[in-house]
Formats: sequence, C-alpha cells, structure tokens
Amino acid sequence: MGSSMLIKAQSITKAFGPVKVLKDVSLQINRGDSIGLIGVNGAGKSTFLKIMLGELKPDTGELIRNTDRIGYLEQFAESSADYTVRDVLGRPYGHIENIKRRLREIEDMMVAGGDIDWNALAEENAKLESQLAKSDMDDEENLKKALEKVGLSADLMDRTMDSLSGGERTKVMLSRIVVQADDCDLLVMDEPTSHLDINTVEWLEDYLIDTHCSVLLISHDRYFLDKIATRMLEIDHGKSREYKGNYSDFIMKKMLDLDRMEKEYRKYATQKRKQEEIAKQLHRDQWYMTTHKTREKMISRMEEKEKPEENREITVRIQAAHKSGKNVITTKGLKVDLGGRTILSGVDLDIHKGDKIGIFGSNGEGKSTLVKALLGIIPSEGDLWVAPGAKIGYYSQHHERLDLKLTAEEQLLQVIGKDRRADARQMLARFLLFGDEVDRPMSTLSGGQRARVALCLLLLDETNVLVLDEPTNYLDIPAKHAVEEALVEYDGTILTVTHDRYFLDTVCTKMIEVADGRIRTFTGTYSEMKGRPNVREIVLDADEYRVLSPFTNWVTGRKYAKGDRVLITPPEQKSFEWALNQGKLKKTGGRQRKKVGVDKESKKDDQ
Repeated sequence: MGSSMLIKAQSITKAFGPVKVLKDVSLQINRGDSIGLIGVNGAGKSTFLKIMLGELKPDTGELIRNTDRIGYLEQFAESSADYTVRDVLGRPYGHIENIKRRLREIEDMMVAGGDIDWNALAEENAKLESQLAKSDMDDEENLKKALEKVGLSADLMDRTMDSLSGGERTKVMLSRIVVQADDCDLLVMDEPTSHLDINTVEWLEDYLIDTHCSVLLISHDRYFLDKIATRMLEIDHGKSREYKGNYSDFIMKKMLDLDRMEKEYRKYATQKRKQEEIAKQLHRDQWYMTTHKTREKMISRMEEKEKPEENREITVRIQAAHKSGKNVITTKGLKVDLGGRTILSGVDLDIHKGDKIGIFGSNGEGKSTLVKALLGIIPSEGDLWVAPGAKIGYYSQHHERLDLKLTAEEQLLQVIGKDRRADARQMLARFLLFGDEVDRPMSTLSGGQRARVALCLLLLDETNVLVLDEPTNYLDIPAKHAVEEALVEYDGTILTVTHDRYFLDTVCTKMIEVADGRIRTFTGTYSEMKGRPNVREIVLDADEYRVLSPFTNWVTGRKYAKGDRVLITPPEQKSFEWALNQGKLKKTGGRQRKKVGVDKESKKDDQ
C-alpha cells in the first residue's frame, strides 16, 4: 500500500527572523484522507500549507511529495473591482506551477552559466513553453465546464467580480474549487467557507464528500469540520499533534489531554510561582473544557423546558395575569419594501422572553433586513409591536459603538463606571482578551479582537434583548466558544443572524429561515430542523474491490462498470453479497478509510 502516500512532512521548522513559527510539525497525507488543520489565529497554519505546497522552503525537516496534482485554494480577498471571473477561477494550481517553476530553474541555471548542457536546456525550455501555451487552451475548456457545473454561464468569464450579484460571486468561488479539484489528488484549502452562506457550504460539503481528492483544509467552521474531516491536526505553540476523527472527537480528546496535563503539572509543581504559570496556561486552553459543557448546559435547559407538561392548566391561568411580560416582539403580516421592490412579506412572528432565535438563509435574501425592520431601523408595513420594557442591544459587524482611540478597558469603564476595573478585566478575560490587548488603543487590535470587545460591551449593558448580526465572523475557534458560552448563560432574549451552524446548534433553540421573501420558523436546533444528527458520518476501514463484470447493487440502485474500484465497509458487505457470490468483484488487497452515514449505513455506498 506504499503508493497511497501523497505527501509526508516530517519535523518541519520555519522561522521568520527571530520568530520561530513552526518548531516541530509533521503530517502524512494518504489517498482518501480528509484532514482539518486548526490552531488559533497566527499559529502558523497558512505557513505550513505553503510549505506542503512547496511555495515556502522549511528551515529544517524533510518533505516528500509523491504527487504534483495538487489543487490550492488560498484565502480570497473580496475586493473585486480589478478581478474578472477568469482571474478568480485561476487555473489548476499544481500542473502549471510546476512548469513555471522548472522554467525559472532553467533560467537561473543559464544565468549562472558554468558547466551546463546549453542545448539540452534550450530544448527543454522550448518544450515547456509550448506545453504552457497548449495548457492555456485546455484550461479555457475546463473553466467553462466548471462554471456550468455550479449553474453559471460561460459568458460571465470576462465580467468583473463586482458586477455580479452576491449569489453569482459565491458560485464563482465554488467553480474555483471545482477547477482545482477536477484533476488532482489533493485539494488544499485555506478557509474555503469564509464568504459562503449555509446553502452554498452544504453544496461544497457534499461535493467534497464525493470527490476522489484527498483534502487538507484550514477552517474555523466547526460544523464543516465535523462533516468533512476524518483526522485533525492541531498546531499549537509551533508543534503539531494529530487526532483521529472529526472536530467533535478532537474536542473530547483534547479535554482529556488537558485534564491529564493538569494532574501531571500539579504533581511536579510544588512552588507557588510555577503553579500560577500553569494556571495561566490552562486558563488559555480552558475553552476546550467549556465547549462541551456549554452544549450540555443547553441540552439540559431544553429538557427542563419540555418537562412541565402535567401541570399545564395551572400555568395558563398564571400566565394570563402576567401576559405583558411574556411577549417581547410580535409581528403580523409585516412587509418590507426597499428601492421599489418587496424584500420580505407575510412575516408573522411571536418572540417570547428568553427565546434564543437563529436567523439564517442565502446571501441577499433579507436576513439583515428582517432584523433592521424589527428594530425599526428601516420602515415596514403591517403590525409590529415591541414590548415597552424591551431594552435592546444591537451588535452589527461594523462595531459603530467602539471609540478606537480608547483602550478596550477604557471603553468598558465608560459603560459600567470608572470604579469597576476588576469587573472590566474579568469580563475581557472571559472573552480571551488579556494583557496589552486590553491596554492599547483599539485601533491597533485585529478585527476579531474588536468584535470581542464589542460583544463584551453589549453583555455589560443592562439589556434584556440582544440582536446580533454575524457575531462569530472573524473569530477563531477559541474565541467563538467563549462568545457562545457567554450567550448560553445570558438570560434575556437573543435574535442572531449567522452562517455558523455550530453556533446555531450551541446557542439557539429556535430557527428562522429566510428564503424567497418569506420566513419559515422551527422550534429546535439547526441540526434538528435539517433532520441531521449532529454527527452524520463515521469513518471505517474499507476493503478495496475491483469490478470484474458489470452489475447493479439493488439496495442502493447504483450501477457498476467493469474495472471500477469499490470501497466496501463491513456494514455494507451485506448489500454486495449477491455480487460477491456471483464473482463479480475481486478483492485487490487495498484498504482505505471511508466515511459512512451513521443512520443509513446499509443504504449508502458513496465511493
């Protein structure tokens, strides 16, 4: 099975000047692998990707690459006035890059002179130049096909990105992935979902689950990692550790690791200063400990809510007396027109005290419009009633409330009072803001750090209704968990617009989907609404078979042609029994890990 290894990196180190970004990172990627790469912002994830791709040379360590067929999708900046669709689609990354790299090497050799075979080099140079020209023509064909695959017309090729609608832009980003994946063994992606809405991400997930490529990706989208990844590589303080399974498995294992470390530390650390150091380190890593507690807390709350069935009659009488307190926002037949067209209509909502509502839908469908109409920021027709006692805190992605000349601490003290420094510090620490991050002007903070200060402000304000627009954008994973934990504990009402399905599952107990100018509501988490268990796939070892003569698997309705290779996991053996008995399949001796749907093992045989 030696041939299944695509790339192997062993003990890679990389420093930029005095800063050691990577101290000891190793990873082997085999065929069929789907690997999530995680670590806090600035941990060196992108650097490591570039080393795997051969764009950066490591300082020490070894790198073996058995394939040049690599697709690469870098983080993409949205400033798109200068880019045409053709520019964005790019070209299949590996194969062109390799020709160009070799051309550069030849040029360097010729410039350096010395003892070289001029004729052979000139000849190779000419051959590569003509390959490059030919691949230009082939590429054009591939680009058209990729656009068609996601439902766009090839006429868009020379349009600039900013002339497209949001939905078209998203589809261009997807066809960019298709261009890369079609012809490669490994697809490397740096935050592929960051500008995508939920529907588009789900298209991408299904595409990646079905693709023959191995996948290596950096992502902060935990739901995406849960569905796609079969292994996780964490880069932490310059070193890597590998965990089998998806994101949720990783969290559980990581917590056990931390528990064990803490016990070991305490055993050896007798003096006080050392104990304090440990406490600090663990506080930084604490988010692993809290993440699944947050989920457990939410689940137990939901169960509590469902219990009081038996004494229903009594409660009805009591509630009638306090009716004013229960409803927070009510709408009937709400309609919003903007610029002469109807964005939303027929919106009937009854939002109660303590509801945690998640709002999602495709880009440009009117999620933010709905929120602004409820807040009265934009005019609407129909009935809209907001409880007089509602004290609303609004979080937008632009953080208008922050005064960037101030430090984070000064900003909080303005709200809660000058004498409450300790409270301010404690609150900021809860949102993983420490030390100089709290003491320097906010103009010097990153987008994610500012977002956390703004959320902090909201939670310290005396509000009972929080309206949040994309609260987890720009946050890395530990910060997302910190925010979620705080919101689960918040006992007021929450309305939040988000593309983050993990957040929807962790924080929200009611859903509003916005599509085609209407809304659809659902009580429960996102996964329940979609009828998906939180973990949809498990990974099993599968045996590889070759098809000797054509047949149909009647259980799945899938046809197999002679020469096909099929991976069969133990639970699927049964559905292939007939074909096996008839001698239509032959074992090749190969084994691979393969994802299988948990709830429908026998039915699914994704190859």
